[in-house]
Amino acid sequence: MKRRFLSNPWRAVKLGLASATLALFTLTVQAQEQAQHSNPNVRLGQKALLEGDFKSASSHLQKALPAEANDPDVQYLLGYSQFHNGEYNKAIETFKKVISLDPKHTSAYYYKAKASSNLAVAGASKLDNAAKEQLLKTAIEDYSKAVSITPNDAKLYQNRAIAYRDLGILTGTAGVANYNKAKATDAYNKAVADYEKVLSYDASRKDIQTEVKKAKVYRDNLK
Repeated sequence: MKRRFLSNPWRAVKLGLASATLALFTLTVQAQEQAQHSNPNVRLGQKALLEGDFKSASSHLQKALPAEANDPDVQYLLGYSQFHNGEYNKAIETFKKVISLDPKHTSAYYYKAKASSNLAVAGASKLDNAAKEQLLKTAIEDYSKAVSITPNDAKLYQNRAIAYRDLGILTGTAGVANYNKAKATDAYNKAVADYEKVLSYDASRKDIQTEVKKAKVYRDNLK
C-alpha cells in the first residue's frame, strides 16, 4: 500500500506518546520536513493538530475520510484527535480501522487500550461492573498486542500494569456483583510483574516502586 506520509515526520505520534504536549512539540519540529498531503482536509487536520486544536483536527480529518478511508495514517490521526477530545468510543472504533489496515501499528493498540481503560474508570460512568471488567480486559489484550510488536517499551508495561491494578480493584471489592478474589489476586500479581518490568528499565523510579508496594498491599488485604 502506498503511504502518503513520509515515514519520519509522524513517527513520534505513531509511537504512542502519552503526553499530548510532547507529541505536539515533536510534530512541530518534524513538520518542517513533511511533504504536503494532497488532500486539503488532511492538511487542515495536520495544522489543527500542530496547534493543539483537537476538535478542529477531528472535524477536518473526518471530512477527509471518503477519499482517505484506506490510509492508516489519516485514520490514526483522526483516532488520536478523538482520543484527546475525550471521545473514547469513537477513538476505539477508529483505531480498530487503523489496526485492520496496519496490524503492526503499536500506537493504535496503545491508544485503543488507553481509551478502553479510561471508559472503564470514568467517575461518571453509567456502565455496570461487568462492562467495566470487559473494557479493562480488552485494554490488557491490546497492551499485550502492542508489547508483542514493541517488546522493549516501558510505557506499554506501565500502562498494562495500571489496567491490571484497576481490574484487581474492580473484581476485588467485597460486596460487588463481580467480586472474585482469585481474579483480583491474579490481576494484582500481574500488575506487580509489569511494574517490576518497568523497574528493570529504570530502577530509580520511585513512583513505580510505590505502585509495586500498593499493589501488594491491595492483594494481601483482599477479603
